[in-house]
Amino acid sequence: MDRNLTILIAEDSDDYALLLERTFRDIGLTNPVRILADGAEVLAYLKGEGKYADRVEFPFPSVLFTDLKMPRSSGFDILEWMQKHPECGVIPRIVLSSSDSQQDVARAYELGAHAYFMKPGLLVELQAILRLTRAFWASCLKPPTPGVED
Repeated sequence: MDRNLTILIAEDSDDYALLLERTFRDIGLTNPVRILADGAEVLAYLKGEGKYADRVEFPFPSVLFTDLKMPRSSGFDILEWMQKHPECGVIPRIVLSSSDSQQDVARAYELGAHAYFMKPGLLVELQAILRLTRAFWASCLKPPTPGVED
């Protein structure tokens, strides 16, 4: 991940969102992090709508961490929208959910999730997941980041 690429987090729990942001810093990740509390805001961000039209202030994300159960639009809605928009194909989509339902796991992958993790109960486990994710995606070659229009 590195190279100042933006991390977009879709998480409706303020406490968990702050924990994620702090854990990114704890593992040495210095990327800009944008946290949005509901799926509708995430979709507006991805589309570059409203205040998110300013791609200098709100750059196209380089990776998405999403919860599944959120107000207005769910993580499933986000994944489904991204799947229908090829410009989002360059964004790794990582589900971080409290659900271990096999139906949720299967549906997330069917909608284009690249990874699915249960929200861990221990900080050290969260750090391990984020380190693993960082190491994997940082090692991958990536195409240029496109602009997004609906």
